[in-house]
Amino acid sequence: MAHLGSRRRRVLALPVGLALTVSLGFLPTGTATAADSAAAGGPSAPVVTDGPKLSYVVNTRGGRSTTRSVEKAIGKAGGTVVTTYDRIGVIVVTSQNPAFATTVRKVRGVDSAGATRTAPLPSQSTTDLGAPQQVTAEEIAAATAKAERANKRAGGAAGGSGKALAQDPLEPLQWDLPAIKADKAHEKTLGSRNVTVAVIDTGVDDTHPDIAPNFDRAASVNCVSGKPDTADGAWRPTSEESPHGTHVAGEIAGAKNGVGITGVAPGVKVAGIKASTPAGYFFTEAVVCSFVWAAEHGVDVTNNSYYTDPWYFNCTTDPDQKALVDAITRATRYAENKGTVNVAAAGNENYDLAADSITDPSSPNDSTPGERVIDPSKCLDIPTQLPGVVTVASTGAKNLKSSFSNHGLGIIDVAAPGGDSTRYQTPAPPATSGLILGPLPGGTWGYMAGTSMASPHAAGVAALLKSTHPHAPAWAIKALLKVQADDVACPEAYDIDGDGQVDAVCEGGKRYNSFYGAGLVDALAAVGK
Repeated sequence: MAHLGSRRRRVLALPVGLALTVSLGFLPTGTATAADSAAAGGPSAPVVTDGPKLSYVVNTRGGRSTTRSVEKAIGKAGGTVVTTYDRIGVIVVTSQNPAFATTVRKVRGVDSAGATRTAPLPSQSTTDLGAPQQVTAEEIAAATAKAERANKRAGGAAGGSGKALAQDPLEPLQWDLPAIKADKAHEKTLGSRNVTVAVIDTGVDDTHPDIAPNFDRAASVNCVSGKPDTADGAWRPTSEESPHGTHVAGEIAGAKNGVGITGVAPGVKVAGIKASTPAGYFFTEAVVCSFVWAAEHGVDVTNNSYYTDPWYFNCTTDPDQKALVDAITRATRYAENKGTVNVAAAGNENYDLAADSITDPSSPNDSTPGERVIDPSKCLDIPTQLPGVVTVASTGAKNLKSSFSNHGLGIIDVAAPGGDSTRYQTPAPPATSGLILGPLPGGTWGYMAGTSMASPHAAGVAALLKSTHPHAPAWAIKALLKVQADDVACPEAYDIDGDGQVDAVCEGGKRYNSFYGAGLVDALAAVGK
């Protein structure tokens, strides 16, 4: 079955989407030089520094004294320390020594080290891959009229109680809210102001009227360089950058304020952690920075609608890719130990992530790509497949697995609405699009689809759970998210496009299977039926 995709792979602007295929290339390796001796504490020797400037993560073992010793060795090997995360033993480095990684791996106290990209650090670029579909004036008018009628029947919003009966003007177009009973949940509560969800993404426009009332400035930051940038507005996307993060933030916590759309948890706070370059790449150093920042700034839930570039799957049998897995694993575990629930999108290739093998045509995506066959039990999509991370598959308006959504028995934890082609899964009126409606930078709204849109629905339900159970640890919120999910059985035959061919195979029973995990997240159960 053919389906549409985008380079970011966690989001689809259906039916327009873009597909960018990239493939396998090799990191500049070079042979070890006399720098090996210098890095190991031997006699000082000239270090080659005329290679491409790359970024690296160096993962250490031991305490702070070991880290300081490794930092000195990094300097001798031709590296420059960008920042050090002592709490998890991860050092972010840049170097023009082609042998830097192989040299530093020999240093006492180093667990692993690897380049986070395969091409030189890029200049700032403004390439946006695909665009959301703008909501039309006709849709706005029809939805607003329906919302006004509903509000008259309900008598308007209930003031001061934390509950609301009114509909926001565009809420009738949001088929995804009743799909998870969020509309019913909002009659009980909108969520707690003491709960913050951080959107690790392309940036969040906190000036948008659906986001501004709930924005958490103190928990927001720019992590693109691997080091926190707390300048005012650093978390915002530029006008040339992707609207992805703003859309995701609105899906989670769009305010119920008489404007635009309503989020799954419209009473909680939302923060923006910008982790992607202007070209849309999420490199390891930025992702590590993001999780550590969230852990240390009171974030209760993170949403991760991306994969870590440049490798779609990071093979632990490769020393460079293993280092990236190690670094982000340390960061996600650190965040979870601090009480943060990490939620991630499953991906948009209709892959079976529990298969014996997968053909990956898209790695590395920052240089020379080439096709490779990988074992997904050893080559991981990060952070999606890391231990402890909640992996979310996507469903459409008919509650079927979205045509593009990855799946896998033992991999998918829960499912949530992420949209699908309107032709495949048409919503009930007055909704007109099978995609997900959300805010866009500049005070507008538009439709997007992908597991990128499913993950924030699950993150929103996790935020409602945290609102209901404020003292619950991360593991308990994750357990409740799955236990309270609505069971969805495997379809008898999954032929989403109706061409007579099976498009994916669902394995498992009604209570747990490869398409939906433990089931469709339930917002009403999260706030107490």
